Amino acid sequence: MMLLQLFLSFLQIGMFSIGGGYAAIPLIRSQTVEIHPWLTETQFMDLATIAEMTPGPIAVNGATFVGLKVAGLPGALAATLGCILPSMILVSLLSWIYRRYREMSALQNVLGSLRPAVVALILSAGLNMLLQNLFGGRSISLSGISWAGAALFAAAFLALRKWKFNPILVMAACGAGGLILGLLGVF
Repeated sequence: MMLLQLFLSFLQIGMFSIGGGYAAIPLIRSQTVEIHPWLTETQFMDLATIAEMTPGPIAVNGATFVGLKVAGLPGALAATLGCILPSMILVSLLSWIYRRYREMSALQNVLGSLRPAVVALILSAGLNMLLQNLFGGRSISLSGISWAGAALFAAAFLALRKWKFNPILVMAACGAGGLILGLLGVF
């Protein structure tokens, strides 16, 4: 029964996360933290971080991680299959349609109308992760802010945007900084 739940949950994520991995993050959170209490909020944040850092699509990495945690290797296979099955079917179908009707303006209009929804999903995921990092799931107020998290965020943002550092090095530095601050008891 658990394997079926994993498959169906990640089938929904695979079907409705149009726009890539970042668009899937709010859906994964909803399924794994709210609907099925498979993960805590902290575990979900760890999942999002690890899924982003490891090679491969974020949703597939997340499905594999959750499935492995919940039901071992069979769970990882069920969740991953559920996550990729809609894409496999949809991409095959869309490839055929696109090759056949690529010159139609209606098709170009449909593709253009999806962009704002994808941007909104990515923004939602980013804001949710930022608020979770800064306020730890508590109410939003200056007294409850994690100043260490805010400092790491600001440093990473400046390193990426202003100085154009390598994103992998910035993630590694933030991970090391978070580890050190956690060992010191700041987090």
